[in-house]
Amino acid sequence: MIRRSLLLFLFSIIINQVLIAQVLPKEGSQLNYRIVGFSFPVAKQTNQYKIEIASGNYYSEDSFKRNIIKTIDCKTGNTIGEVPAFGKQYTWRVNYVSREPQTKNELYHFSTGIIPEADTTNTRLKIINAAKQYNDAYVFVDGGRALYDMKGNPVWYLPYIDGAYTAPRDLKMSLMGTITFLLGAQAYEVNYNGDILWKGPDKGTVSGDTSSEYYHHEFTRLANGHYMVLGDENYSKKLPAAEKDNSQLANDKLTASPRKTFGTIIEYDEKNNVVWSWKCSKYFLNSDIANYKGPESHKGLEVHQNAFFFDENTKMIYIGFKNISRIIKIKYPEGTVVSVFGEIFQPGISEKGNGMFCGQHSCGVTHDGYLYVFNNNDCNWPDYPSIVMMEQPISEQDTPKTIWEYPCNLQGITSGKQQDNAKKEFHRTGGGNVIELPDGSMFASLYAPYSNVFIVNRNKEILWNAIAEKWNGSEWTPNGQYRASIITNPKDLERLIWNQEKSSASGVQ
Repeated sequence: MIRRSLLLFLFSIIINQVLIAQVLPKEGSQLNYRIVGFSFPVAKQTNQYKIEIASGNYYSEDSFKRNIIKTIDCKTGNTIGEVPAFGKQYTWRVNYVSREPQTKNELYHFSTGIIPEADTTNTRLKIINAAKQYNDAYVFVDGGRALYDMKGNPVWYLPYIDGAYTAPRDLKMSLMGTITFLLGAQAYEVNYNGDILWKGPDKGTVSGDTSSEYYHHEFTRLANGHYMVLGDENYSKKLPAAEKDNSQLANDKLTASPRKTFGTIIEYDEKNNVVWSWKCSKYFLNSDIANYKGPESHKGLEVHQNAFFFDENTKMIYIGFKNISRIIKIKYPEGTVVSVFGEIFQPGISEKGNGMFCGQHSCGVTHDGYLYVFNNNDCNWPDYPSIVMMEQPISEQDTPKTIWEYPCNLQGITSGKQQDNAKKEFHRTGGGNVIELPDGSMFASLYAPYSNVFIVNRNKEILWNAIAEKWNGSEWTPNGQYRASIITNPKDLERLIWNQEKSSASGVQ
């Protein structure tokens, strides 16, 4: 009898531990989001449940009931609900609804954290034009390290990773239901909770520098689960002049500063192995760059690789070089150059500009095969930045043609005085990006001094427009985001939420 009682006692402990493990949010946890995945044990006698959420931290039935702010009806043990604010405490429970009187579970507790970037008295996304489409989309703004709904409410923020308080770059959701971004010269993948799942090995295998690969600008997780990121090559040596090529002449044109002259693209598998890489030095040292004259103020030329787009359907990679206003198209995995978009420099002839884009910052390919870029338009001040869409050449004899362009002179854009001041600093206008949406509309962001984030359709109608702003103590000023990204399908957000318990991968060091 004693043995049987002991077994029953041990069994009840095991069952309770299993049930507790199934409860989300975890008891006492602090969340970096307001859209919460609630998970709880199901009961055999019912498929109807009611979640009750109270504002505050309570342990008594009466106090809890007096402060209920929200109820959610559901039929499974997993549902999603939104709580009102960051920096608050919440108590919740699930009621099991059946023919019998409702069975009420115990009270659970969690809180939402807060950082200055998620505090709307400090940082905000001001809506200029309400959404006409994509009303239920969500937008990542990397300068604000946050995810916003289309009404400008922050619903998630990126916690401070590895003690770094600097703003991330290229913050976006991956195809795997995770979040990727760059922080400093490091690449990260995290889950919804902000737990690190993968971190770039950064061993200098490709750069030739044992201290770093110098990850920068763009980091993407591919459909096969691999990771692709831009890096820099530790190149400082002089190449001997090769007979019948331009390598020495090109080398003399380019700055000898390591890491900043030549870019790389690196593909890693989930176990941190380099499975493919490409170095732009092999292209430029035997290219028309030898004919580049450049401004007299330049002691040399930094081509500044700043974007890539991998078209996995055609196995082509498009790579952007801002300072020479050029995009090249290479075949994957061969690495051979297929097309060049931009001016080809001729011997003895000064640069004219390519007439399509200047100082571009991102590139992509539309569903119907057009190349598009975010054009900072630095060569044509005081013109606004623009989105440019180009027809791709069919043969080497063809030249790219602009088929669609949208000048970003948006409603609510920053005052002319601020634009003038910022334009004097060349690199202040070096950010921004553009992404094609499922219906062919374009989602884009502008860097300082504009800081607009918007959607425009092919008819050039603004479908949504907002400005990222920061309070400086006396007024709201533009909060320059380097890039922005969008989640257009709420089902993708759900996948991100339910991946929150994904365990860390081998890439974490």
